[in-house]
Amino acid sequence: MGNFKIYVIEDDKILARRMSYELELNPDFEVEVFYDGESFLKQLNIGSPDAISLDYLLPDMTGSEILHKIKEFNANIPVLIVSGQKDVLTAITLLKEGAYDYLVKTDDMIKKLRNLMSNIREKVMLERKVDVLEKEVGKKYRFNNLIKGKSLPILEVFALMEKAVRSNITISIAGETGTGKELVAKSIHYNSSRKKQAFIAINVSAIPKDLIESELFGYDKGAFTGANQNKSGKFEEAHKGTLFLDEIGDMEIHMQTKLLRVLQDGEYSRLGSNKPQKVDCRIIIATHRNLAQEVKKGHFREDLYYRLLGLPIFLPPLRNRGTDVTLLAQHFIKHFATENDLPVKELSIGANQKLNEYHFPGNVRELQAIIELAMVLSNNNSIEAEDINFNSVDGMHDLFLKELSLKEYDLQIVKIFLEKYHNDIPTVADRLDIGKSTIYRILAEEKKTPKVKD
Repeated sequence: MGNFKIYVIEDDKILARRMSYELELNPDFEVEVFYDGESFLKQLNIGSPDAISLDYLLPDMTGSEILHKIKEFNANIPVLIVSGQKDVLTAITLLKEGAYDYLVKTDDMIKKLRNLMSNIREKVMLERKVDVLEKEVGKKYRFNNLIKGKSLPILEVFALMEKAVRSNITISIAGETGTGKELVAKSIHYNSSRKKQAFIAINVSAIPKDLIESELFGYDKGAFTGANQNKSGKFEEAHKGTLFLDEIGDMEIHMQTKLLRVLQDGEYSRLGSNKPQKVDCRIIIATHRNLAQEVKKGHFREDLYYRLLGLPIFLPPLRNRGTDVTLLAQHFIKHFATENDLPVKELSIGANQKLNEYHFPGNVRELQAIIELAMVLSNNNSIEAEDINFNSVDGMHDLFLKELSLKEYDLQIVKIFLEKYHNDIPTVADRLDIGKSTIYRILAEEKKTPKVKD
């Protein structure tokens, strides 16, 4: 039988059988018939119908009485009233009381009933799908599901995020590249009162400077050469929802002025139009820059800075999150295994130690790339230390993120230059302005001492 249950309450047994037969021609429908109100109400407390066809005049009670009890039980069940009366006032009264529709018993009534039930089923199935998706989205964007970590710095971030979802205050997220700023923004949105509305993200640094205004505000047809039709901007798309402005620190001063005006007035105009449009959206910004320093340099408007500051959330770099490295690594192992239909692999002690000794200039994003590569390189059920490869872009920059002794720094600098110049010692000596014998001595001393931690 079908998966959409319909209760038919009709005291005319012949008509009831016809209604049941016609409805069940649709394989999605499962029909149960009742000939009086009492038997129906007993079953109502046991079963769970998706829709109800209710005869207005029954031998033991009126349709109004039964409709009232149905709505007390579950106000969301659609109820179609079927009646021999053509009284418009009765129909209007029942619709006001919560009836889905009112059908008069005519020759084509059953056909109309079947069509209405099909429409109701589509509506109910869509609502159920939306409910499931909302629950899945809510689960996906729950703070501890989206952002893995148990270290004190990340727990402090969670605490601020909890405060953020309770109001519409502007949120400013700061942190190094790869720390997960957009994930935090999405998580705040999908746990806030605006979660059913759009989350619109725009990376300011990725948009050419001459296009950023049209991207934010949209344009009308004919606003400029090539504007062949109206186009909505990000503010319009984010109306009632959340607009996430990533890398806001890269916005040019003249655009900062226009953005400030929108935030102050709550309205904007499309390019090529003088008609202002109201906008109501929450603003979340993110940047890897120090905006306060950018203000001092004259690169960022001070008034816009204070307008956007709102609730500041700083995302700590991965190197300051302690054992979160292990927790995140295990999460990425499981995720990659699931996505690629592979067995989950263990992280060996050596591999885990190697990860925890590294400083991750690329933060969480870099860790994910390292783990995914290790999953591919590993030849058994365990990821070993040799499967962990670090390919940082800027070796010298990364070097000074570590705390080493002067002797250890000397060794690391020599190694970086030897790698850069393919072990050409005379060239390295020339570049570092030291003697070749000094390089040989530094390398020889390494062999006499415990291996330096990379």
